[in-house]
Amino acid sequence: MKVVICGAGQVGYGIAKHLSSEQNDVTVIDSSPQLVAAIRDTLDVRGYVGHGAHPDILARAGAKEADMIIAVTLYDEVNMVACQVAHSIFNVPTKVARVRAQSYLEKHYADLFSREHLPIDVIISPEVEVGEMVLSRMAMPGAEDTVRFADGEVLMIAISCEEECPVVDTPLRQLTELFPDLKAVVVGIRRDGQLYVPHAEDHLQAGDLAYVVVAREQVWRTLSIFGHDEDQANKVVIAGGGNIGRYVALAIEERRKRTRAKVIELDRDRAIKIANDFDDTIVLQGSALDQDILKEADVREADTMIALTNNDQVNILSCAMAKRLGCARTMALLNDSHYSDLVHDLGIDSNVNPRSVTISKILQHVRRGRIRGVHAVEDGAAEGIEAEALETSPLVGRPLRSVEFPEGVRVGAIFRRNAVLMPDGNTTIQAGDRVILFALADRVKQVELLFRVSFEFF
Repeated sequence: MKVVICGAGQVGYGIAKHLSSEQNDVTVIDSSPQLVAAIRDTLDVRGYVGHGAHPDILARAGAKEADMIIAVTLYDEVNMVACQVAHSIFNVPTKVARVRAQSYLEKHYADLFSREHLPIDVIISPEVEVGEMVLSRMAMPGAEDTVRFADGEVLMIAISCEEECPVVDTPLRQLTELFPDLKAVVVGIRRDGQLYVPHAEDHLQAGDLAYVVVAREQVWRTLSIFGHDEDQANKVVIAGGGNIGRYVALAIEERRKRTRAKVIELDRDRAIKIANDFDDTIVLQGSALDQDILKEADVREADTMIALTNNDQVNILSCAMAKRLGCARTMALLNDSHYSDLVHDLGIDSNVNPRSVTISKILQHVRRGRIRGVHAVEDGAAEGIEAEALETSPLVGRPLRSVEFPEGVRVGAIFRRNAVLMPDGNTTIQAGDRVILFALADRVKQVELLFRVSFEFF
């Protein structure tokens, strides 16, 4: 696949890294010579310095032969115009744009991005995507990562295995025997910084992070089996009243009537502005690093502290302070994935990486075959994938035990006619099944081939 990426920032770099590692033909455009030089030096991609929406620059980048353009510069308008130029002049088939300003995304303006106006096929809103991820994590305390597949009927959750975890040192095969009616499968384990796909004979150890595919109705039971019985949050403190913090607070008001939130915002004008948007949420003006402000927000009585400022260090330190003051759980927004290990050492319960969330959303539209959902984990070390099996797929009509899945791939669940099935060796995949898998990064291409559409289909 030939892809042109406009923007060489964190998200653009991350997408280019993913796609180039899978032998795609990638070209990156950015107005910063330094960013273009850095991406050329570290990745197997072409780079051009220039304005991503200018026709001459897109032409030099090979837009005429491109299968897709992904516009993720810092500016919404540049991203939208780049897609328009790619459509009108170069007839690029698939156009993806990152759009931050929520005004563009109001429901009554939905027609704006139609083919007749601004022909953008996929709109990525980081604030909405990250906000929804935060809300999903908040709804399932005990899970360090959550992603929904199959219309929300199947989830993949990351569960930390503490010393008191009841299933530590138990072979995975035995879990099925102990809980025969449990619709949950351990598909991945991170141990000592290494991520791998386990076999039935493997067992969990204290300190592991287990990735588990589970049917929606059995999430709470699964968390309990792994030793996590935390209650949902009723008192929440949000550090940061920016776009993401405001989105999360408004969603709490609308969806969680029993939950009360307090927002801490440093900028006085911003604090006054967002206070007028809320009905029940209290806004405190001050620093999330001020212990007196944290006490005024009753952080010691809070179930959850969520730090969503634009500063990773503030997010980490405010969560650490909240934990020390007695807050039950903490969650930090981290733009720099290198801080992930540090937050665990500081006792911060979970973190959300905006770049990872955005890249996961984009990859869903890049993957070949009938890929319906993608979620990148561990900074792209693996992916949770939902793929639809067509009649021409080599998987259809064969029991799983006869399918030669590559090492590093495990099937977690099958969604068939609105029912969740847990796979075993005798399970036969049917046409139309939606298969949820976990695959290490270097095995993703092979997964795509398993769900490819053959020429006979046409």
